[in-house]
Amino acid sequence: MKKVSHPIYNLQFGLLCISSLLFSASFNMLIPELPAYLSSLGGAEYKGLIIALFTLTAGISRPFSGRLTDTVGRVPVMAVGSIVCFVCGVLYPVLASVSGFLFLRLLHGFSTGFKPTATAAYVADIAPKERWGEALGFHGLFFSTGMAVGPAIGGYLALHFSINVLFYVSAAFALLSILIIMKMKETLPNNQRFRFSLLKINRRDIILKQAIPAAIVNLLSCLSYGTMLTLIPDKSESLGIANKGTFFMVLTITSLVMRFLAGKASDKYGRVRVMRYGLTVLVLALIGTGAANTPMLFLVAAGVYGIAQGIFSPSLNAWMVELSSPEDRGKAVATSYMAMEIGIGTGAAIAGWYYADHLSRIPAMFYFAAFVVVISIAYAYNWERKQRRLKPHA
Repeated sequence: MKKVSHPIYNLQFGLLCISSLLFSASFNMLIPELPAYLSSLGGAEYKGLIIALFTLTAGISRPFSGRLTDTVGRVPVMAVGSIVCFVCGVLYPVLASVSGFLFLRLLHGFSTGFKPTATAAYVADIAPKERWGEALGFHGLFFSTGMAVGPAIGGYLALHFSINVLFYVSAAFALLSILIIMKMKETLPNNQRFRFSLLKINRRDIILKQAIPAAIVNLLSCLSYGTMLTLIPDKSESLGIANKGTFFMVLTITSLVMRFLAGKASDKYGRVRVMRYGLTVLVLALIGTGAANTPMLFLVAAGVYGIAQGIFSPSLNAWMVELSSPEDRGKAVATSYMAMEIGIGTGAAIAGWYYADHLSRIPAMFYFAAFVVVISIAYAYNWERKQRRLKPHA
């Protein structure tokens, strides 16, 4: 019998990808410039909180966004994430103090707590199970493009205009992301009207047991990303790289093609197997980033990091969805993404605390992050081996 091929590249999927590109560019264009901006406000000692506060509220909001994604619908939850991004972009120039800035970083985290959760569930709704890796990988191309062009745009605007212009452009990108979302069809059947009782969550809404394996790997691997977001801007400057977004741009460009290829590979060879290969490359990238002492070596390490991210990210996301049932898809995504935020926030906080504006300490922090990724590889390998032993008895 001939296998039916379900189309995934349609108008809804295209709109989703464009919205994600704009959303990703909106908040990523700020990241390379925020450490220097906070220092100019007199808050240099709080650099570690730039990412930590953002990820704190992103993590706290995940259980709520997961529950709302599975009840109110995917589209409204995505819209909330983009709206928060827009509001924060407008308010950064207004609340121009250390306390005001840190408050907005706390608020801004709600954006990534909501939109990516609903987006992953939406992709899983419109793509057949046997092509989840491909669909999530292709969507990742657009999100990663936003990650690449965002810092580059941010660096250009900060160098040639002003930080306030950068904030307003960030808000404009978020607004465009909202407008595109409004044209999308809801995919959740029998979605409900919002009511405040839906915000009452229980333990199962916070952590979906089935998604815990993916959440553990996400937490351990993402500690390195928090480290990178905190330390790369200062390391770039120390190596004489004027545009602090260059590292992020190189990283993301190299991840683009890898995301699509790795997503298809995970559909064919298995999620965890392909993911482990990506995590192994990530260890090498982190060691290289810590050891790099010239701009060329630094950017080569960025390219290797992008390859690693392009391999393990779509595989991990497809595994995360695969571990859950359709009615718990939002909760599964929320569980794994909450772990991701904890990993990023912890990495950023530890890096900021240990670094304390001492450039000589940067390599050790990257080596530590690499060691934590090795632990995630060992966990994933043991999980996969255990599943093989159980499968004959299933």
